[in-house]
Amino acid sequence: MGNRTVSDMSEEQTISAGKQDRIAKVIARAGICSRREAERMIVDRRVTLNGQVLETPAITVVPDDFITVDGMPLADPSPTRLWLYHKPEGLVTTNRDEKGRATVFDRLPAELPRVISVGRLDLNSEGLLLLTNDGALARRLELPKTGWVRRYRVRVRGRIDEEKLATLTDGIVIDGIKYGPVTAALEHQAQSNAWLSLALREGRNREVRKLCEHFCWPVTRLIRVSFGPFQLGKLERGAVSEVSARVLRQQLGKEDVNAKKRHAHHRR
Repeated sequence: MGNRTVSDMSEEQTISAGKQDRIAKVIARAGICSRREAERMIVDRRVTLNGQVLETPAITVVPDDFITVDGMPLADPSPTRLWLYHKPEGLVTTNRDEKGRATVFDRLPAELPRVISVGRLDLNSEGLLLLTNDGALARRLELPKTGWVRRYRVRVRGRIDEEKLATLTDGIVIDGIKYGPVTAALEHQAQSNAWLSLALREGRNREVRKLCEHFCWPVTRLIRVSFGPFQLGKLERGAVSEVSARVLRQQLGKEDVNAKKRHAHHRR
């Protein structure tokens, strides 16, 4: 076990390049939670470093450091893995729900390791949800700067004014919130409802619903059909399909897929 104190490992300390990392990032890469959740766990004093309880996430660590979360040693990182999941409507995308509703994680196959979602789909939305065992990767893919397009098919009530729909191309402000550019098209207009296709990069909370409702087109069905290069395709509702290591390397880059190897020497 290392004998450095927490004060010795402050953010300002200089350690050899390539060997240090923020502790929340290391915890996330171990698949316990997202980086943001790891930071909250540290503030809640649930994490120790070399036997000392941490109160701030502003700490860098090296492979020799000994980390525990809720009293359990941090496991050696597993290789980064990613799954496609066809989320049915009626499930919440959280590990626990205060209202006792069924969650996505209640319905996943028992053989899956512990996973977290890349972003969320709300209770009444369905379609493609990415799952990973790497919390840091999940956080990176959620960020708008990653540039991955989310594509949706949306059924709405009402008749579509295509001139209004076209205004989404330049972004729009709703209730003081600026939404970025959205590529939108009318797929099919029926007498009382319509199908739209929308593509966006930000993925704000309930963004698609808020955009449609702004034009008085209530959403009656929302399906995410792709997230970046990954497609829902013919994946059956409730089914899970793992992305191959080769495709991960192609789409995510070697650095992301192999990042956990840098911490493989964290002791249990």
